[in-house]
Amino acid sequence: MMKKLSDYRILIVDDHPFQCVHLADLLESAGFSHADVAPSAEAALEMMGLQAYHLVLMDLNMAGMDGVQFIDQLAKLHHNPMLAIVSACPRRIMNSVALMAKEKGLAVLGTFSKPLTPEHARHLSNQLRQSRPEPSKPQFPTEAGTVFDRGSLEHALSHGHLRAWFQPKKALASGRIVSAEALVRWQHPEFGFMLPGSFLSAVRRHGLDKALLRRMLEDALDAHLHWRQQGYRMPVSVNLPTQLLDDPDLPDELEQIVVAKGVATQEISFELLEDETTTIQGQYYMGASRLRLKGFGLAQDDFGRGYSSMYSLISTPFTELKIDRAFVSGAANDEGRAAALVSSVQLGRQLGLQVTAEGVETSKDLEFLRRIGCDCAQGFLISAAVDIDGFSQLLAMERQAMDPLQQ
Repeated sequence: MMKKLSDYRILIVDDHPFQCVHLADLLESAGFSHADVAPSAEAALEMMGLQAYHLVLMDLNMAGMDGVQFIDQLAKLHHNPMLAIVSACPRRIMNSVALMAKEKGLAVLGTFSKPLTPEHARHLSNQLRQSRPEPSKPQFPTEAGTVFDRGSLEHALSHGHLRAWFQPKKALASGRIVSAEALVRWQHPEFGFMLPGSFLSAVRRHGLDKALLRRMLEDALDAHLHWRQQGYRMPVSVNLPTQLLDDPDLPDELEQIVVAKGVATQEISFELLEDETTTIQGQYYMGASRLRLKGFGLAQDDFGRGYSSMYSLISTPFTELKIDRAFVSGAANDEGRAAALVSSVQLGRQLGLQVTAEGVETSKDLEFLRRIGCDCAQGFLISAAVDIDGFSQLLAMERQAMDPLQQ
């Protein structure tokens, strides 16, 4: 069940009393319940040792332990609250700290320049409505391999506990959902609903990447057929670890799975992670080329994160360029990100690729992407990943909104 705003436990961390009062008043006006206040990062850590919080609003420039050190300590806790950075620091510093927090596994709902405004508070509420904070879940060690042995992962894969959820991709020109990306989720019998950051390293450590790929592809095909029965043509993309292309038989195996389900290969795309490479470079190009010859779409995911972005982009037969969220989130208010984003979109279009922006979280960023000619967008502003029935509901609501006479 979706939480009400009043159910969220919030902690404000700021060494300026006036700012604390201002933040608390804004949050209460937006529908949140009373927020606790910590006058320092050290005090906040003590308070978090006594109870769990869903959301922490924090300054960066504080006496004693600063906000960067505070985030580093938060990442070591078993329970990680979501963060919102509210600071008078320059935007580039806030963006860098937010990226650091995300790399350490923390969810950052936004970075806001002081003073916080009612619009910022509404943005936070919208973000939280699409989040799944569960601080009451049992804690588990941060090193996934100590908990998730090969047997438990194989059991989860074979019994459908590890399964695909789907995030919609929306065309900016029409405003319609045009495809879905399959993203792995685990409904664990003990730990509850889990995101891939909690278990994906264990999957890789135990050599189960290919088993997970098959699971995700089969779930994607089932979803595609389910939506087709409801009258929707909905292509689906699946993440493919590029080291699996070392296996020369993989394209044939993937084609067999798709054809056996009665689905055209053109309805399935594989997203190759930008920061992963094959052991044998020649096999990478062989595998990518054969996937395209068989009709599959091929996307370069997380463009901009790795060291060989440009070379990979021009030397691999991609059909789509997916720009990493690090360039997208906050671009409308950041000249540096905006410049990188404009260049990436122009490059993709010049190469004849469909360009998709990931991590779209604000209406300003969405409008900016539309202005610069980006084709599609994904992100929390549109929808978080949902299960197959939840995606069907999104499609039905869109159809009702855009084609009311067909209802």
